Amino acid sequence: MGERKKVLVAMSGGVDSSMSAKALLERGFEPQGVYLKLHPHEEKHAANIEKGRKVAAYFGFEHHVLDMREEFKERVYKPFIETYKEGKTPNPCTFCNRHLKFGALLDFADRLGCEFLATGHYIRTDGQFFYEANDMTKDQSYFLFNVKKEALKRLIFPLADRYKTEVKKTAAAIPELAFLAVQAESAEICFVETDYIDIIGKHYQVEQEGEVVDEKGAPIGTHKGYMQYTIGKRRGFTVNGAKEPLYVQNIIPESNKIVVTTKDRVYKKEFNIEKTNLFLEPTQKEFRALIKVRYRNEKKQGLVSLGENGYAKIVLDEPEFAIAPGQAAVFYEDNKVLGGGYIV
Repeated sequence: MGERKKVLVAMSGGVDSSMSAKALLERGFEPQGVYLKLHPHEEKHAANIEKGRKVAAYFGFEHHVLDMREEFKERVYKPFIETYKEGKTPNPCTFCNRHLKFGALLDFADRLGCEFLATGHYIRTDGQFFYEANDMTKDQSYFLFNVKKEALKRLIFPLADRYKTEVKKTAAAIPELAFLAVQAESAEICFVETDYIDIIGKHYQVEQEGEVVDEKGAPIGTHKGYMQYTIGKRRGFTVNGAKEPLYVQNIIPESNKIVVTTKDRVYKKEFNIEKTNLFLEPTQKEFRALIKVRYRNEKKQGLVSLGENGYAKIVLDEPEFAIAPGQAAVFYEDNKVLGGGYIV
């Protein structure tokens, strides 16, 4: 019988990563667990590490703790803060996935002699592309568009074809691990405990009254501070004598102004992206794709025109609402992820 293949399993202390470890054992792999310390909330770390160690002890494999808080601060936290300062809407999970979860963890896997890295993400891969998960309510393909192409051949996603309800039932059937099935879901942004404004407020003056202006630049009201808004928002500002709902169309950070208009004027067909990351080798500078501009949005048909230095132009067939600079535009072919970039 051949030697069992070693795999490093990223273990958050949640049900998904824990049941991923179980699935790997059943498939004949030799797992080692690792907990990644990212944010500064030490009490959360202690609780999650304890849960991960309990799972590892139950299944009989090693459990490690990797402290990446400094790297997280530089690669994820600071860019998150600065993006809001620039009047944009950041997507911090995409930074983390590229540099830490599927970057630094692969380096750690090398140090342990592990050929593969596994996580509890709901997503599929064939080693060349990512594909949407079977459970579309948990699909995380949008957030993984920026992972380095060369990493894919080493990734395993044991929950690729599973459904969350099924995963919870699996955990609930193990008395020693049943607590995993009933604990609360982890936060979408791990370092934001209440509201992102509280985080930014530690570094910048977020409560700073400014002008609300119309598309021609004429003052028509006031707002609480430009960092508290994103494209498409319709509440939290005051407009004098408004007779219909108005939405944020643009943010002008240098003068602390927000531009508002009617909903139909917040739709766009054309926009640019930067830092384009592709999993395919394009044979030409233009290709058609399905394009998703926010995690919760539907994919829309459009044309991608590749430029220089990671820039590209996107032209959608139909206008999309509230295309926000800083968010990701991710390209798909059916359920296959082709790549993406950050909206500018």
